[in-house]
Amino acid sequence: MVAWRKEREEEKERRVEELIGVIQKIAGDKDLLKAFFLDILSPAEYKELGVRWQIVKQLAVGKSQREVAKNLHTAIATVTRGSRELADKEGGFQQVLKKIAKKN
Repeated sequence: MVAWRKEREEEKERRVEELIGVIQKIAGDKDLLKAFFLDILSPAEYKELGVRWQIVKQLAVGKSQREVAKNLHTAIATVTRGSRELADKEGGFQQVLKKIAKKN
């Protein structure tokens, strides 16, 4: 990889890490977190976050990809991406599902 591309990618990663740190700091304040997401995301991106989480939840309880796409009025490709990520047993979706299941 060209050195400047590597530096650009490293800088992007640092920016993401900073963002994650900000989210961690405000996570306990639901109203602030919502306001932050409304400001940093476009209205469509904000709404899409909720849809993507519903995709994961529905797939996790065994609904088919086609059923999920129909239920949520979304593209099958979006559901397929969620399904691929959910298949990673050590991935973030699985970890979050396990964590919230423990709290219930």
